[in-house]
Amino acid sequence: MTSLRKDRRLDAVPLADVSIDDSFWNDRLETNREITLEHQYDQLGDRCLRNFERVRDGKTGGFRGMWFEDSDAYKWLEAASYVLATHDDPELKARVDEVIELVAAAQDENGYLNTYFTLEEPDARWTNLYMMHELYCAGHLIEAAVAHHRATGEDSLLEVATRFADHIDDVFGTDEDDLDGVPGHEGIELALVELSRVTDEQRYLDLAQYFVDRRGREHSRLQWETAHPDETGGDVPPDIFLEDGEWDGSYAQAHEPIRAQETVEGHSVRAMYLYSGVASLVAETGDDELYETLETLWTNMTTKRMYVTGGIGPESAHEGFTVDYDLRNRTAYAETCAAIGSVFWNHRMFRLTGESRFYDVLERSLYNGVLAGVSLDGTEFFYENPLESLGHHHRKGWFECACCPPNVARLFASLGAYVYAQSASDDIYVNLYVGGEADLDVDGQSVTLTQETDYPWGESTSIEMETESPVETALHVRVPPWCENATVRLNGDALDVEPEDGYVVVDRTWADGDSVTLDFSLPVTLVAAHPDVPDDADRVAFQRGPLVYCVEETDLDDAAPSHLRIDPAGDVETNRRDDLLDGVVTLETVARASTTENWEGQLYRSYDETAGESREAAVVAVPYYGWDNREQGRMRVWLPTV
Repeated sequence: MTSLRKDRRLDAVPLADVSIDDSFWNDRLETNREITLEHQYDQLGDRCLRNFERVRDGKTGGFRGMWFEDSDAYKWLEAASYVLATHDDPELKARVDEVIELVAAAQDENGYLNTYFTLEEPDARWTNLYMMHELYCAGHLIEAAVAHHRATGEDSLLEVATRFADHIDDVFGTDEDDLDGVPGHEGIELALVELSRVTDEQRYLDLAQYFVDRRGREHSRLQWETAHPDETGGDVPPDIFLEDGEWDGSYAQAHEPIRAQETVEGHSVRAMYLYSGVASLVAETGDDELYETLETLWTNMTTKRMYVTGGIGPESAHEGFTVDYDLRNRTAYAETCAAIGSVFWNHRMFRLTGESRFYDVLERSLYNGVLAGVSLDGTEFFYENPLESLGHHHRKGWFECACCPPNVARLFASLGAYVYAQSASDDIYVNLYVGGEADLDVDGQSVTLTQETDYPWGESTSIEMETESPVETALHVRVPPWCENATVRLNGDALDVEPEDGYVVVDRTWADGDSVTLDFSLPVTLVAAHPDVPDDADRVAFQRGPLVYCVEETDLDDAAPSHLRIDPAGDVETNRRDDLLDGVVTLETVARASTTENWEGQLYRSYDETAGESREAAVVAVPYYGWDNREQGRMRVWLPTV
């Protein structure tokens, strides 16, 4: 069994201490602040915020939206709070204060807070844990409250969240008068750990431990509820928890205790939130057995159940995992929220271990599975992220189930917290190549790191150290596994240092103005999938650096992506295109393209008749995250070979 080493655990550099000034991310983050948050606030008004207003005003009935609509307001508050942590925005601050005041006004005297049940079924609270999401909404409220408190130092939302958490702590437990149950949709577990950290209250950590340990036990409350739908609130049927009419539970990772689970199962977002919560709990408790479970699950996901884009969950029926190597392309679900959840989980796994492999997956998910989830103008979103399209799948301005848009907003707004980390011994880790500054405390001394890079297009990143007096520390700079021929320069002079465990480490006494530059190549790679992935047999995908590429019909001359056959030995050229998709590097090659001239009026022909019916075709591939931002048309990531 793996034994966790406390000396390997790291803390993220706080968001408020990181500023981003980066050629790739600046426009995206500004769009997120100026457009996406505003767009989402407008969408919240007619449904989500109206529900809070009705509760505040003492009205009944009239609930609008999904039964977990409250969570969208909380995620918006969390995203806005992250913005306030790094930007002085009085107008946004005033709006945040107004929404917090509205949320507080909707809270019951006993601390309970859920607008659906308060408006529609006040006597049915806590009767439907498997689908009605009371605990899930509470988790997002707590996350928002912690973010707001850390950003502003204020307690207005934190007081609301702690009152609700105290109420939940009073309701749930294993004593005779307690309700012994767990959430159908996880999320409160990781939130409670964060709440315990900012309040220094052990009972919140204990409550998180309770929800983790009671999950998957036999004869659980979730199982009972699916067998007694007439005694539960809401009108969501329990079918998703059943297999051939019998209790299954894998949809919500409740089929067996977490410590016994070996494969990632069920709803992918639920799974990511649960594993994130477990990792957070392990960071506080040092539970080796729980960590070993996370290792097993992580290995299963990343070696058998994850798309090349970092997306997860192929099945639309239950929004989640199926079996090993089921990675279908055109019907891939790969929910944006699931890719975001993978970022959350991998970040926590890295902080437990200091191991770069978790950031390798995090970066893949961030630059592909997450970035694709929002349009370049910040107003339209993907819920599902297929790797192939016949031209009918497009982003939308909002959804009936609108979990993904505010999830993207809160991740983008908190991006700075993912760039750097620090160990207990004050070692510094640079995990993402993102330009900007980070203010750190190294052995009681103020140090500022300035990173300059043109990533993911350019082939270097430079980190300069600013310090009033010399300071001794080890600087760890991550070298991704696709990176070839990485070399290191200290103050311009080459260093004889090789990457070790995914990092180059420069351990020295640093003077003001010292700098380290990592030079690397960004090779174009033709990726092949495991032979047991049927959809990708005899196909390849293009990748350059962290970016997976796709071919869109709009870039082809009288051809469709499905017509193409790629020569794996063919030359591939890179081309910097500042005029395309807000600036990208395209990949260009020549392929064979089937012709359609002789197919008029025919659906099937003899294979022998089609021999030789192909031509050369110029192929331009663009980053997957940028597809569906131009003319509508067909798209493919995985292309057949000649």
